[in-house]
Amino acid sequence: MKDVLIIGGGFAGVWSAAGAVRAARQAGDAGDDLRVTLVSGGDDLVIRPRLYEDAPDGMRVALDRVLGPIGVRRVTATVTGIDTEARTVRAVGRTGEELDLSYDKLVLATGSQLVRPEFPGSQDVFDVDTLPAAAALDHHLRRLPDRAPSMGRYTAVVVGAGFTGVELATALGERLRAIAARQGAAEDVRVVLVDLADVVGPELGPGPRPTIDGAIDELKIERRLGRTVAAVTRQDVTLSDGEVIPAATVVWTAGMAASPLTAQIPGERDRLGRLSVDAHLRVIGVPDVYAAGDTALAPAEDGRTTTQSCQHALPMGKFAGHNVAADLLGDALLPFTPDPYVTCLDLGPAGAVYTEGWDRRVALTGEEAKTLKQNINAIWIYPPTDDAEQLLAQAGRFSNG
Repeated sequence: MKDVLIIGGGFAGVWSAAGAVRAARQAGDAGDDLRVTLVSGGDDLVIRPRLYEDAPDGMRVALDRVLGPIGVRRVTATVTGIDTEARTVRAVGRTGEELDLSYDKLVLATGSQLVRPEFPGSQDVFDVDTLPAAAALDHHLRRLPDRAPSMGRYTAVVVGAGFTGVELATALGERLRAIAARQGAAEDVRVVLVDLADVVGPELGPGPRPTIDGAIDELKIERRLGRTVAAVTRQDVTLSDGEVIPAATVVWTAGMAASPLTAQIPGERDRLGRLSVDAHLRVIGVPDVYAAGDTALAPAEDGRTTTQSCQHALPMGKFAGHNVAADLLGDALLPFTPDPYVTCLDLGPAGAVYTEGWDRRVALTGEEAKTLKQNINAIWIYPPTDDAEQLLAQAGRFSNG
């Protein structure tokens, strides 16, 4: 028996598992000796790109409904160590038991995590990086009417004006107004967007910026640019320039890094901790180890490299899964060829903006872009459930389609 071990139950991990099973089945009898195991700390595929939305607790799909029909063995455990020389993985199971898992080929697909700074009161800051964190924010917002009236009861400060920060800030006003309206306090809602950069969405470039700025103006979101947070209490936020903003809600969205498990792999890493991989998603210089999704720095089109995004994680998983199986079975490996780069940014009640190319040329705005974003979030990024044939067919489409 040849073992493919996949660590991570996100998009890249799930599609790696499906891709490996598909390649094994295509190999006929030779593929019968290949076993695919996925290790994840939870029971669900979290639809992470949707955690900025209302009611985030429902943004998940049971892994067993995706992987069970195709025969993937699932282990619920937290990985604590990887020994690439011995080709073993150490983990702790849900009930505390220690596990030792061996592999012939490994796919590291444990994603990324928010980098949270330390400052006075940082323990009272929310985020939307994980399902529990997003659910905690949602619960907090829904309980705001139970708090004693105060100046900042319905004020939210979002720190970080990047992709996640803009999507969250443009959604929060509507969410807060619906909650505050129960007490006739909708007019008290205030959303403030804070960033060290002197523009909103600095990494998104100048192309979509007029649309983003127009949406922020339309939604009456306040900007505090060129500064960050110095301290937080449960009543207010102190910015780095000394301004104090009464606010009951502070959400941190700035800064991401690859999973700390990349440090267990003796390969080259970039400043975000991503492992350098070759065109086949093999970790450079580390035999039998592949990486996909936010843990990998892979070559993309036009001499670019992949971004930490859902649009790259899905196809990377499909390619990595195919290639680990093909590697073991002596079949041809496929070079990673992502779809042309695009972005689609939700702007809440102000619509959305869709761009094409690495220079982010605006292709759609307003309701057209909003419909596209809703299709992406609510339909296209979800894997088929309870349907092995459909899942494996999608695993064979090496794109986001």
